[in-house]
Amino acid sequence: MEQSNDERLWRIARKRATFRKSLYSYLMIIAFLWAVWWFTSGRHTGLQSYPWPIWVMLGLGIVLGFQYFAAYSGSKQDMAIEEFKKLKEEEDK
Repeated sequence: MEQSNDERLWRIARKRATFRKSLYSYLMIIAFLWAVWWFTSGRHTGLQSYPWPIWVMLGLGIVLGFQYFAAYSGSKQDMAIEEFKKLKEEEDK
């Protein structure tokens, strides 16, 4: 039981580390794209030019949201284990 628990914790740790790495990459890519937009058209026309980085930002943001959910909300198996423990505690009372 303890070995499977350690494996589960390692899996969670890997997912969270991957999420953090993806978050930093996302921020760097988005900052770069907004800088490209600003220096090519935004600086001259302001917000009147089409802010195309918003689409990349939204698309990558959705992917990042799914990655966050997978890393921090837990899997179905983890939720089932927690529910089982709650039921077991209620039964023991």
